[in-house]
Amino acid sequence: MIVGAGIFAVPATLAACVGPYAPLAFLACGVAVGAVAMCFAEGGSRVPTSGGVYGVVEAAFGPLAGYVSGTLLWVCCVLACGAVAAALADVVGSLFPPSFIGPVRVAVIVGVIGGIALVNIGGVVRGARLVTATTTLKLAPLAIFVVAGAGAIHGSNFSVTVQPDAQGLGRALILAVFSLVGMETSLCASGEVARPNRTIPRALIIAMLSTTILYVTIQVIAQGILGSSLATSKAPLADAMMQIHPALRALMLVGTSLSMFGFLGSDILGSPRQLFAFARDGLLPRVLGRVHPRSHAPYIAILCYVTLAIVLALTGTFAELVVLSTLAIAALYIAGCAAAWVLARRGVALSGAPLNFRFLGAATVVGISSMLALIGLGTRQEIIGLATLIGLSILLYLVQARSALARPH
Repeated sequence: MIVGAGIFAVPATLAACVGPYAPLAFLACGVAVGAVAMCFAEGGSRVPTSGGVYGVVEAAFGPLAGYVSGTLLWVCCVLACGAVAAALADVVGSLFPPSFIGPVRVAVIVGVIGGIALVNIGGVVRGARLVTATTTLKLAPLAIFVVAGAGAIHGSNFSVTVQPDAQGLGRALILAVFSLVGMETSLCASGEVARPNRTIPRALIIAMLSTTILYVTIQVIAQGILGSSLATSKAPLADAMMQIHPALRALMLVGTSLSMFGFLGSDILGSPRQLFAFARDGLLPRVLGRVHPRSHAPYIAILCYVTLAIVLALTGTFAELVVLSTLAIAALYIAGCAAAWVLARRGVALSGAPLNFRFLGAATVVGISSMLALIGLGTRQEIIGLATLIGLSILLYLVQARSALARPH
């Protein structure tokens, strides 16, 4: 779940922000997100629930906090969906002359998101088959990139051409965190995992270590091959492979497109169902809870979700949407870390012996402080937007809860 579409686009933006120092951003963020992962491992071992991280938050702080966490998660997902769709459009647009890029970009965004939506409206089985057919191939191009690119690095390409400033460093850290998020999705199935108190922590630790190493390696190779031109590339991994052989560039473009398409398919399969669940429980307008008469898919929720994703992709860039998505997930991570600490203090253990991580307090401090610092790196408008989202979700929950109490039983 962590290795996704972001790594095919992030290296270029990272290079534009901090130049050859970009691998250090991945290392720093690997530590920060790793601390969050340990908190999530503790929480998941204590409250294994198919509600995921917001289920853990609800167990610690109540239904209001759970609802806000769920809102942060689906908003983060739709922003990421728009970001990846915009990046996919940029990759495809790079194959056309400049005069065609605008129309091609619109056609790709509307066609891909709309097409995936139609498949999912046809039923969950069709949507799952589409995801399986695409995401199983996402690791192959990355492996080819590492093996083929390792011998093409030139030391002169690591010369400093960008003088990082505070704003550039902040954007680099936010982008690196975006590439490393995703482990919270695995917790959505923690209620169906054998021996969760052992399996979940082990899986999270392996995932974070291996992904951080992989991303640092990819960034180093891309910088070592492209040098200063990495910062302006629309398809950085493909452009790096072009320096070795044109056939490898074509292969990487196909792999990039498949990975991004697979991410979009997976996201549109799962994320709209959060809106459906909220509507079913009376926490969003009931119309979002309608299902298709034949396929039984939550088609209204799917249509609303993909419409929002299309608008975001058409009006924003990959980097802009990634920043907003990451700030939302940072707030969710803060809640998850705090929830794990509270559950441990209360001695909650619903599935055998919990992890009992010895340094949970330190991990909680590192995780929360890192995510607070990450939010602080956003612009004033972005931070106000995040606070407004949290405030609106609280208000909406209170209104819906009062309406539910007022209905006759």
